[in-house]
Amino acid sequence: MTRGRAALCGAAALAVLALGCGAAPDASPPPAADRPVLGPAVPPAAAGTAAPPAPPAAAGTPGPGADPAPAPDREPVRVPLAPPPAPLGLTIPSIGVATGPLVPLGLDAAGAMEVPPDATGTGWYVHSPAPGDTGPAVLAAHVDYAGVPGVFARLGDLRAGDPITVRRADGTDAAFVVDRVERHPKTAFPTAAVYGDTPGPELRLITCGGAFDDGSGHYVDNVVAFAHRV
Repeated sequence: MTRGRAALCGAAALAVLALGCGAAPDASPPPAADRPVLGPAVPPAAAGTAAPPAPPAAAGTPGPGADPAPAPDREPVRVPLAPPPAPLGLTIPSIGVATGPLVPLGLDAAGAMEVPPDATGTGWYVHSPAPGDTGPAVLAAHVDYAGVPGVFARLGDLRAGDPITVRRADGTDAAFVVDRVERHPKTAFPTAAVYGDTPGPELRLITCGGAFDDGSGHYVDNVVAFAHRV
């Protein structure tokens, strides 16, 4: 980020991994209707005469008492999941952040993460999970821009336990608490720790920091806040 024209550091491109049953019909016959008994279907054997043996079962037909054939396997009915709601706003009371709407950030032509257009903007990196969904959601803002303090000017002042709230498009809030804040040289950005898979919903807040290099017009470090959903 520059003081005259600040730019947030780019992040490495990510490989994004994407993510009912019917019951068998009742085969029991309905109960038979009451009707008069007209007589046995087969006359009884005469006295002293043995009843003829039962005919053998046809090939492929189970005999009396045999277990019924298992039902064929059925493919489960797959119900598509609704996409998680997009983030709309961000509130961090301990450092005076209350911002929105959030702007979508993708990758630029060089493969680096795009940055918000000015000091007042905060962006959601759309190739990361939505805040509140499983994985590390990434939000970024400037520390300053064109001489104006940025939304994340005080990001380094966060402390473990500080609350963060992300307002979402479905009208719900996703609440997080800060775990830690780290500062790293841009030449040694912790890509795996920031963008790697997590077992639950987490949040990463990224800005620039450290010394300002007048030669390059950029800060030499990145400040990253790590948080998890509560």
